[in-house]
Amino acid sequence: MSAPVQHGLTEHSHGAGVPLQIRSDRLRSSSVADFPQITKTQDLWRYLDADQLKGLDADVLAEYSDQVSFSGPAGVSFEWVLSSSAPVGSIGLPEDRVSAAGYTNASKTLLVEVAEELVSSEEIRIAIHGDSSSASALHIFISAGKFSNTTLILEHTGLGVLSENVEILVADEAKINIVSLQNWDKGSAHVSAHFAKLERNSFLKHTVASFGGDLVRITPIATFAGPGAEVELNGVYFAEAGQHLENRPFVDHAAPNCKSRVTYKGALQGDKAHTVWIGDVLIRAVAEGTDTYELNRNLLLTDGTRADSVPNLEIETGQIEGAGHASASGRFDDEHLFYLQARGITPDEARRLVVLGFLVEVIQKTCIPSLIDSLTNLLEEKLNRN
Repeated sequence: MSAPVQHGLTEHSHGAGVPLQIRSDRLRSSSVADFPQITKTQDLWRYLDADQLKGLDADVLAEYSDQVSFSGPAGVSFEWVLSSSAPVGSIGLPEDRVSAAGYTNASKTLLVEVAEELVSSEEIRIAIHGDSSSASALHIFISAGKFSNTTLILEHTGLGVLSENVEILVADEAKINIVSLQNWDKGSAHVSAHFAKLERNSFLKHTVASFGGDLVRITPIATFAGPGAEVELNGVYFAEAGQHLENRPFVDHAAPNCKSRVTYKGALQGDKAHTVWIGDVLIRAVAEGTDTYELNRNLLLTDGTRADSVPNLEIETGQIEGAGHASASGRFDDEHLFYLQARGITPDEARRLVVLGFLVEVIQKTCIPSLIDSLTNLLEEKLNRN
């Protein structure tokens, strides 16, 4: 695969000629050599140690050779293509060293194409099951044809150390509902960048659900390339002792009259359970009529947990419909617990119901009944176990 490089298109200043790097100004390249070795002094990696990556930051990664299976309705095609061929690489370029390592070392890409005007209630499924602790690379390209309306579930299980890049093209008037589920075994590390491009009047619902693995770091990037498009970026996560779960959603409003909603909720319990949420929204000067809001909420269930939450909003035009953000991390709501206990519910059961209600609200946004049931059961198992 070639190694294109792209820098931010605009330059901003802060004070007397001192440059201020914003989200869109980051270096973007498919070459690992363009990125320095990872240290905690770099803002991108300030919340974790390099050894947590289990080798995903190396120059050379193995080609992902564990089981990748897929299925879908008629009108959806699956094909392994050379990563040097079109349309691979047309949606986005890596913004960090691990993503670049995965991009460079995946010689083949799983190309998933949804035919134009295909409307199907049958889910497209891509199952990735690891059985190795070797650092590996995987690339997936998903293309939703014009006027199509489909649902895709990307599920990660087993033992894996994986650098993954996912490109998503949502064509004019297309709608796609994508869920990325991370339920890895202990000992796994998963770093994934999702690049989405939304064309005219398209709609993308994208949900990240992270529950298993030592380290899970997902970066969904949604860029509006046509007017009238809409994106929902949702996330739900449950961190237990020693787990590091990190989400870095970014919405780039680069077209007028588009709408975005970002909603992430998580719960933490157990010593050194750590979650990170960095939410970025950029409204460019051309994006008049933008309507955006981002929200992150974290529920700290025990002592010894840590939740870092940083919303960022940059606006380059005043001609917008609305823009806002909210972030909060805290303990149980005493009023909710009192209300339930006053109706004869035990304290432990009251806490369990509050946590389930808090997280299931996001799970239900997937609108996939089978997935809602399975993820709710998974949460109940975690709560009952602890």
